Amino acid sequence: MKGRMSTDLGNISVDTEAIAEVAGIEAMECFGIVGMATYSVSDGLVRLLKRESLTHGISVDIYDNKVTLDFHVIVAYGVSIKAVADNLISNVKYKVEEFTGFEVEKINIYVEGVRVID
Repeated sequence: MKGRMSTDLGNISVDTEAIAEVAGIEAMECFGIVGMATYSVSDGLVRLLKRESLTHGISVDIYDNKVTLDFHVIVAYGVSIKAVADNLISNVKYKVEEFTGFEVEKINIYVEGVRVID
């Protein structure tokens, strides 16, 4: 589903993949986030996604031009998960609202794993 808005000059349509890309780039800038994760149903393993495919770890839903984001992340060992999540939520919410003009209604964060960073 795409987000849509009307202006005096015409209509604007924003694809969920574009929103996921912006959210993913902003999430990777947050301290404590190692990367996005994906879950393989066939073997039951969680995998760290490469930077080129980080949108696969993000789900975007738009309803009445309100955005809901689901992040599947891997965090760095030794950091406060709550602090990382709060930072991710505030940064992504600001950036997505600035980028799209849509309200971010909810951001869900699923911590799929922990990695030690050298």
